[in-house]
Amino acid sequence: MEIPLRVIISGGGTGGHIFPALSIANAIKAARPDTEILFVGAEGRMEMQRVPAAGYEIKGLPVAGFDRQHLWKNISVLWKLFKSRRMARRIIKEFAPHVAVGVGGYASGPTLNMAAAMGIPTLIQEQNSFAGVTNKLLAKSALKICVAYEGMERFFPAEKIMLTGNPVRQQLADCKLSRAEAIEKLGFNPVRPVILVIGGSLGARTINESILGSLNLIRESRVQIIWQTGSYYFEDVKRQLSAMDCPQNLKVTAFINAMDEAYRAADLVISRAGASSISELCLLGKPSILVPSPNVAEDHQTHNAMALVKKDAALLVRDAEAREQLVPLAIQTALDTEALNRLATNAKAMALPDSANIIAKEVFKLVES
Repeated sequence: MEIPLRVIISGGGTGGHIFPALSIANAIKAARPDTEILFVGAEGRMEMQRVPAAGYEIKGLPVAGFDRQHLWKNISVLWKLFKSRRMARRIIKEFAPHVAVGVGGYASGPTLNMAAAMGIPTLIQEQNSFAGVTNKLLAKSALKICVAYEGMERFFPAEKIMLTGNPVRQQLADCKLSRAEAIEKLGFNPVRPVILVIGGSLGARTINESILGSLNLIRESRVQIIWQTGSYYFEDVKRQLSAMDCPQNLKVTAFINAMDEAYRAADLVISRAGASSISELCLLGKPSILVPSPNVAEDHQTHNAMALVKKDAALLVRDAEAREQLVPLAIQTALDTEALNRLATNAKAMALPDSANIIAKEVFKLVES
């Protein structure tokens, strides 16, 4: 009889880190139900709510990111890092994991670094095509590095790399509705194309402003748009729309709960270029226009987007040009069946399905070895 495994999974800060972490945890539990899994996150970050909601225990560290613009503020950051390392050591000593998994984000730094120092095998998962600072530092002691893009040898030792793809919300591919049924559920006409606009759970200011500035163009077009503004911007957007007469072919919501149905209805998706979003678009074979956020470290969203653009699997509109170019390009593309089919086929070809199960197997291999 196999002894119960104990696994620490650390990282977070954004949905792009949390969704893969939870997917990996679920895959481990599916294969070995007796496994004990403990998450370690950063205090005050979204993982402290999302992880318990998914049924897992989580410990929080006071760790924070470095302020590159105001170096003097990093005195407190260094103190928090020192404290987090001590706390991580205590957590690891008490939980006694067989293996530690890092998914990027502030908390994975002290946790994985301390785990490796204590002789525990570590695995890191890098979601982006441009590796994050934390994972580049952790790569030296990691035994396995799971990546989502080719060419990651420029960041990590080649012999440690395994191309697995990004674990995504697999339930997105399990939608039971047909395209027509999903569109009708939205109150739209199945004969006309549908554009899904998403900017993440909090929203994306530039994308929202691009839609608001193009209401007349949308009103006069044949497309139908389902627009997730993000909770942060919803009330302001709703107020502006009420003053400007919202087009009938534009449906607005703060957050979409049934994302599987929204994706099924969509002929074209407008999105930021976060790693999880891109992996979902490829898994579902969805044509997309990507608007990389300029407010991320190392401009990694542009690198993510270009990986698809180079293979004619997505279109790109830069953030600074979105207000003028985004909606006209989206309408033109949504009405171009040939372009939609080409983008969909090429995106689907880039998908790496079953990523979570592949990574779970690598975790088990580390324990066995």
